[in-house]
Amino acid sequence: MRKDKILVIGSEGQIGTVLSQALRQAYGIGGVVTSDLNPPRSAVIGAFEQLNVLDGERLFEIVKKHKITQIYHLAAMLSAKGEQNPKMAWDVNMTGLLNVLEVARQEGLDKVYFPSSIAVFGGETPKKNTPQHTILQPQTMYGITKEVGEHLAQYYYAKHKVDVRSIRYPGLISYQSMPGGGTTDYAVEIYHKAVAGEPFECFLKPETRLPMMYMPDAVRATLELMDAPVEKLSMHYGYNVSAMSFSPSDIATVLKVHFPEFKVTYKPDFRQQIAESWVDGMDDSQARADWGWKHEYDLGTMTQDMLLNLQKIKEKSGAKI
Repeated sequence: MRKDKILVIGSEGQIGTVLSQALRQAYGIGGVVTSDLNPPRSAVIGAFEQLNVLDGERLFEIVKKHKITQIYHLAAMLSAKGEQNPKMAWDVNMTGLLNVLEVARQEGLDKVYFPSSIAVFGGETPKKNTPQHTILQPQTMYGITKEVGEHLAQYYYAKHKVDVRSIRYPGLISYQSMPGGGTTDYAVEIYHKAVAGEPFECFLKPETRLPMMYMPDAVRATLELMDAPVEKLSMHYGYNVSAMSFSPSDIATVLKVHFPEFKVTYKPDFRQQIAESWVDGMDDSQARADWGWKHEYDLGTMTQDMLLNLQKIKEKSGAKI
């Protein structure tokens, strides 16, 4: 097992739930400390610390107590919820990140991981095969905080030699936990409804095409980036990573092969405007060149794995998922 001591902030979220498991496999149960604003929803494996990331003193206390060497900072207010409370989104996303960067600077941490997002794009950003280096005109508070966060990450590396690393995640899909208020959440919910034998009402238009990624690819990309030698990295803000792009109608068509009676209707809400400000595919050649990124799952293989695992969960629980 590796000797680093990892702190995962936001371990109860969609990414944190799965990434924490992968980190424990790599570093051992004793090598990972999980933390979140709320108590864990299930039995804790290893050390857990309740943490409001806005509480900088508490963060310092945890880092010193556990002799932390790396932080994976996943706590954030996502796009849809952020538009409902933009001031809170700014406070949580920006002050939280600044607290993490400061503890990393002052305590001499080895590495920090900070997730960015396709939400940094918008306005005049090229929609197709979006370049790594391009116009960033985010249309949401979430996207604004992610863009500023990228600049902060690069600043702390250049000014203070804090080794910050970041990925611009597309929409993420997983069976382990439900998402927490993002514009791409439909792509998780639709699988749960199909397996449960229930109709699904989509909050986006049927042809709204967005970049997506299956969680195993997202976790692997994160760990591969964090394992890459620093001299191989050409940037310390968000790397574009790409896997697949599809629309609600695309995923509905695939699911109806498995569930012919599955009903999908469409009732676009405020998230439609958010989705339309984003891109439908990214050029991730920089990530592939710098640290060897390569995706494994497409819509078909992801669907097979999602349905297999959701069916297992349904059979184990004996109830609707």
